[in-house]
Amino acid sequence: MDEQSNLQNFVNEISSFSDDGGAPAKAQSPAGKLQPIGEVLEIAGSGSRIRMDGAVLASLQNHSDPSVSMSGQVGSQVKMAVGGSWLIANVRTMRSGDNGEILASIDFLGEGARDSAGGMSNFRRGVTRYPIPGDRVMPVSTQDLRSVFAADDSPHIEIGTVYPTDDIRGALYVDPMLSKHFAVLGSTGTGKSTSVSLILHRISELSPEGHIVMIDPHGEYSAAFKDCGELFNVDNLQLPYWLMNFEEHCEVMLTTHGSERQRDADILAKCLLAARTKGKNMEQFGKVTVDSPIPYLLADLNGILVNEMGKLDRAGDTLPYQRLKTKLEELRADPRYTFMFSGMLVSDSMGSFLSKLFRLPSHGRPISIVDVSGVPSEITSVVVSVLARMVFDYAIWSRTEPQRPILLVCEEAHRYVPKDENSGA
Repeated sequence: MDEQSNLQNFVNEISSFSDDGGAPAKAQSPAGKLQPIGEVLEIAGSGSRIRMDGAVLASLQNHSDPSVSMSGQVGSQVKMAVGGSWLIANVRTMRSGDNGEILASIDFLGEGARDSAGGMSNFRRGVTRYPIPGDRVMPVSTQDLRSVFAADDSPHIEIGTVYPTDDIRGALYVDPMLSKHFAVLGSTGTGKSTSVSLILHRISELSPEGHIVMIDPHGEYSAAFKDCGELFNVDNLQLPYWLMNFEEHCEVMLTTHGSERQRDADILAKCLLAARTKGKNMEQFGKVTVDSPIPYLLADLNGILVNEMGKLDRAGDTLPYQRLKTKLEELRADPRYTFMFSGMLVSDSMGSFLSKLFRLPSHGRPISIVDVSGVPSEITSVVVSVLARMVFDYAIWSRTEPQRPILLVCEEAHRYVPKDENSGA
């Protein structure tokens, strides 16, 4: 009996030690039985403030689940049980509290159904029920992240893995993403351009007959899309000046401000309308306005300005006409503006230009890269305005035709979108 008792004691003593140094082994709870890491303090519409236990967070740092081991860190996720749902939130900021506590601000991401075993399914963005102060905050496991980020059979593209896991593919649903405006944001050097290139490559692979127009302000994307993109710059863009509407004409041709600018605009409107209606076969266009994209000769506009000046009695009244005439001659003579104000462009048609720009058909190159790095800075915003408006107008004009959605990508839009809300461009 004594030998049996001693043997059992020896076995029990051995079992109470771990393999790495003799310390008593800590039992790790299953992923569904993780302990709370804190509680809710305050609730707002889009987020909340929570209090977390620093000691509990420290004990999770060596957890075998990489998602659990990151619990409480900025950028990690936490969850709260609300009714029959799990509410998922992202940790945005952290600061020290009293007695080893950590106070954090979180942003709500969405919610999923909570099953009897504590798992989550059917995650969706948005929140229908909010927690209340005192509700427990739990760590998010890799299985939870798989429920949040895993893609179903809907058309999607994969762009990487979800950190900190190495097996959950990061997917984007194409139709919901492209059916609305979206932005890729980040600090300098974080890889925004690389991410955009990857997303566009994946979209092109999924839809090789798609139509994408990219505004490239630095000339950096041509190398990324040399196999599936068509490059347009000041050497081959050939953007017809007559595609500009009246406000865009004003942005390019008016040099004054205040009341003088309004007077110059009135004169330009009258002369531009006369130039647009001077062309041949006008009966096919119906009613013509200053905004109508009808080809006209720059020489005709110049001649109309000269004729209108000749009708004036006082020499001082000719100053607005002279300003417009001088600016027009400058645009025609400056080689930097040849891509847009060449007299040869009057013979181009809108259909041929849109077919070239929008890749209709794509011929295996669904992406148009419009490099505006060589465009004079004075008219960069106007060039972008014309291109963007053409995309929008095409969508309106072709509503009765087979649908050909066009994705417009604006790299560093803040560089050429004017800050002045009253600017025509």
